[in-house]
Amino acid sequence: MANKNDLLLLFERPKEPIFMEKGAENAVFDVPHNFLTDRYRPIGTEVQNRFGMMAEKRIPVQNISIPSLAIPMSLGRNEQFSLFIPRHRRIAGRLIDIFVGVRSVQDLLSVAAYARDRVNPYLFNYALSVAVLHRPDTRDLNIPTFVQIFPDKFIDSQVMTRIREEASIVPERMRMPIVIPKDYTASDLDPEHRLWYFREDIGANLHHWHWHLVYPFEADREDIVRKDRRGELFYYMHEQLVARFNCERFSNDLARVQRFNNLRDPIPEGYFPKMDSLVASRAWPPRFDNTRLSDLNRELDQIKLDVADLERWRDRIFEAIHQGFVIDESGNRVELDEMNGIDILGNLIESSIISLNRQVYGDLHNMGHVFISYAHDPNHRHLESFGVMGDSATAMRDPVFYKWHAYIDDMFQEHKEVLQPYTTDQLGFQGVTISDVNVNTTDFPANTFQTFWQQSDVDLSRGLDFVPRGNVFARFTHLQHAPWTYTININNNASTGRLGTVRIFLGPKFDERGIEMLFRDQRLLMIELDKFVVSLRPGSNTIRRPSINSSVTIPFERTFRDLDSNRPADGTAEEMAFNFCGCGWPHNLLIPKGKPGGLTFELFVMVTDYEQDRVDQDLAGTCNDAVSYCGVRDRLYPDRKPMGFPFDRLPRSGGDRLTTFLTPNMFVREVNIFFTDRTVTRPTIQNAVQPQ
Repeated sequence: MANKNDLLLLFERPKEPIFMEKGAENAVFDVPHNFLTDRYRPIGTEVQNRFGMMAEKRIPVQNISIPSLAIPMSLGRNEQFSLFIPRHRRIAGRLIDIFVGVRSVQDLLSVAAYARDRVNPYLFNYALSVAVLHRPDTRDLNIPTFVQIFPDKFIDSQVMTRIREEASIVPERMRMPIVIPKDYTASDLDPEHRLWYFREDIGANLHHWHWHLVYPFEADREDIVRKDRRGELFYYMHEQLVARFNCERFSNDLARVQRFNNLRDPIPEGYFPKMDSLVASRAWPPRFDNTRLSDLNRELDQIKLDVADLERWRDRIFEAIHQGFVIDESGNRVELDEMNGIDILGNLIESSIISLNRQVYGDLHNMGHVFISYAHDPNHRHLESFGVMGDSATAMRDPVFYKWHAYIDDMFQEHKEVLQPYTTDQLGFQGVTISDVNVNTTDFPANTFQTFWQQSDVDLSRGLDFVPRGNVFARFTHLQHAPWTYTININNNASTGRLGTVRIFLGPKFDERGIEMLFRDQRLLMIELDKFVVSLRPGSNTIRRPSINSSVTIPFERTFRDLDSNRPADGTAEEMAFNFCGCGWPHNLLIPKGKPGGLTFELFVMVTDYEQDRVDQDLAGTCNDAVSYCGVRDRLYPDRKPMGFPFDRLPRSGGDRLTTFLTPNMFVREVNIFFTDRTVTRPTIQNAVQPQ
């Protein structure tokens, strides 16, 4: 019987046939003769013997009856795949249901092995990833990071050429990391290019891709798509992306991103991705400056929609927000109340299969991505595929992503502004006050953050088809910060111990004109840094919290985890600890870049009553250290407060600025972020040779 970890080998070298060696052990799948594709079946014995001679491990694949793959195979092997295109979503949903529906891991291995060489590689990877994450018998597996399997979605095509050359010519022990240029997509003539380090950060784009794995649009409605507060998470995660992007804009002397709220206007910013798709054997198409959206007539994708359709859906959603209810498919009114309204809207706007009424409210968010991604060839006359906005793994690279999501967030904020402001009783924590907050960074003055560049390596060998085996590293530059520790002094005036939830946010103090920000504007730029539970004994309490423990982020080592090195023995407790989840914001981007002379921010700390926040559930054995943006897999969201609390609503009367908004259980500390234009190198990964 095959081990379930063998499923992970099916992700590797996605265009190589199933019978070729995979993984560190040069494992070979022994597939039945009828599992081979038409091209290799006539020479099946020869090729299986040829590629099995050097195998250190053989994996048996049982010959079982295979469900019909007619729908998944309707997407061509060499086509691009997009979760935003309705036809592709339906195809993916069918393949996910097939993978989830088989009885055992052994049957899943057989069906997946048969499908692997027949369906589109991007589609296969997505569907199998979702299935592995959601099946009870495989959810403890850690799927390979996407950049290792499809590096073409993250790396300059010229670098990919050099990586192939290095792998083909240089022995593994002598290979050197190939350095990816810091800014290869544009010059400093383009102001938007100042934010290349954020938009093109590999970890940030992996986060966006992985979030959509955990929260897929379309599959089994109840078992996979309908998760606790799913729609609210869609709103909050993307709201935070826009807030973080705006903080980076302030760090680079740029104004806040302008909403793409008039769909008839040209898009001023162009984007030239400089990447090739290895699966589709095509370059990712660019979008030129001042491109306008056009009506879509893409017969291949079964899309025929007008820009007016987007406008009609938008108007109906705004109408629902101001009426206070949506109409479901049965014609019933569903109230957009304080508790569930944002969740209903999130599922409606995205829109997922659990939208209350796609017929009326449409598919606004997803089709906005599609319209933008096809703006260069709306009627397919040039036979071009979609641009980077059409793929969740690449969309964040494009400046228009943030303009579109600033507008989507504006719709959510329209709902939030309808709600009553929080009262001081709702914000307060009776008898608990915060007397002081400080941030300490080694070797730097108190209440200062330090950022700089760092170079790190990632092994791309899993995604390099038809090249010699062995590690091949790319070296990329990313933003990094010095670690720090929060010191929070909290007074509990009660005679007994209490539990509190500490909430930490960071936001700019001044706007792009240097004017101190009003609360109504500043709240939209507050980025969450951490959230955790503390035990408060009577009297004074000093809480110390390292930044690495953030509830928002996952460490760099998890984002680029090597699944083969030092793997513990199967079935051990150590292996369970080794297999952890990959959804979370990259830790290197926890705080904005800042400026060489410092950029002033306000650090906001609040403690709330845990008894009012508590969600009773067992979190043992779950991935719960990056809950703020990702939730907890297979559990309820572990906080009863609305996401983004207390900045998710307008302030009460008199709370025009952050200082006048405060209650005794809150504290604000002015801090500065200093950027130093220096580059450090992360300790070299084993087997990677340092360039001379």
